[in-house]
Amino acid sequence: MFESLSEKLQTVFKKLRGKGGLTESDVNEALREVRLVLLEADVNYKVVKDFVAAIKERAIGQDVLKGLNPAQQVIKIVNEEMIRLLGGEQAKLKIADKPPTVIMVAGLHGAGKTTQVAKLANMFKGQGRKPLLVAGDVYRPAAILQLKTLGSQIGVDVFDIGDRQDAVAVAKAALNYARSNGNDPILIDVAGRLHIDEEMMSELRRLRAEINVTEVLLVVDAMTGQDAVNVASQFNEALELDGILMTKMDGDARGGAALSIRAVTGKPIKFIGTSEKMDGIEPFHPDRMASRILGMGDVLSLIEKAQEAFDESEAIELEKKLRENRFDLNDYLTQLQQMRKMGPLDKLLEMIPGMSSQLKDAKIDEKEFNRVEAILRSMTNDERSDPSVLNASRRKRIAFGSGTSVQDVNRLMKQFDEMRKMIRAMTGAADSGKRRKRMPNMPFFG
Repeated sequence: MFESLSEKLQTVFKKLRGKGGLTESDVNEALREVRLVLLEADVNYKVVKDFVAAIKERAIGQDVLKGLNPAQQVIKIVNEEMIRLLGGEQAKLKIADKPPTVIMVAGLHGAGKTTQVAKLANMFKGQGRKPLLVAGDVYRPAAILQLKTLGSQIGVDVFDIGDRQDAVAVAKAALNYARSNGNDPILIDVAGRLHIDEEMMSELRRLRAEINVTEVLLVVDAMTGQDAVNVASQFNEALELDGILMTKMDGDARGGAALSIRAVTGKPIKFIGTSEKMDGIEPFHPDRMASRILGMGDVLSLIEKAQEAFDESEAIELEKKLRENRFDLNDYLTQLQQMRKMGPLDKLLEMIPGMSSQLKDAKIDEKEFNRVEAILRSMTNDERSDPSVLNASRRKRIAFGSGTSVQDVNRLMKQFDEMRKMIRAMTGAADSGKRRKRMPNMPFFG
């Protein structure tokens, strides 16, 4: 996400840090490079101009240039201005005073509107709520079928009364159904077009007025850059949006749309799509995104992902096992499965401050996860509990059962032995205050 933009900005800041003391000329040169980097990233020209001017006004002053560490202060100012550019504080969904909350999701064809509606429903379901998907795209039978398929996949009800109906009538019927069945929120997948036209906008305005919509979200494709910003501006002028849901953020190396859209439209990004999976959606946090762009990591999001994936009671039991040196392959398999719930390893490493640049050229083999898990699952519970019983014939059987080689099994056991040695060394060194320097090889790096 924003890989190209992040790398170039970090190069600029590295030059600043290398200078020690800064002059006004140094700051001007750095800001000139920042301006070029942002323009190359397809950020709106006026947005870039205002952004750089705001930084310059704050950075070129005696308090900064004569301070103890002027380079860090300039970077701090850039971070603060980028947070402001991205929206400042997290913008949350509005909640209806009287349930159900009605969320209308609009967008052009190709932006991933129907998929994002289903992702939102899946997110609400994970929060313990009972969402209802509404097939409001009455012009395309394929859209209704797609929503039903996605609803079935995530276990969420889908309301429809067939195609060629009036979208407002569908929404009103869905509202009555939701009140009778206790659904909240209602997510309406409305019709999209290849381009913005008055017919579409008229229908959306009628929907908003007649069913008292709580929130209007617009789905835009981050990969389309300033086209996404232009679409958002036109929708906002015609409809008065409440927020943006930006898709394909995981594939956007430049970041022009995300950095421009709030300043141009005045509407916040509320959610971002981070993968094609049904759980690939996140609330948008401007401060965390600015931190990631500037190479400072995103520890808060990493902690949240860990809290979602790891059970607290299991973590306490695991800590006890580690202290008592009872960590076995069953625990190893459990930890592997829970870590996989958090998402791709390379995405997790990006959230750790400094790791993104250090591991830029490292090749992380996600398929190794599958091989390791297959090997562990091919063992019996007794073998995972006591790996010392894994003689040559057992290892041969495990390799055959997992579709791997004996060498793969041997490599995994060697890595596990190294890990247990490290754990013993760490727990043994805890009292003496010593720390083991060498870390074992992990099975996920090619």
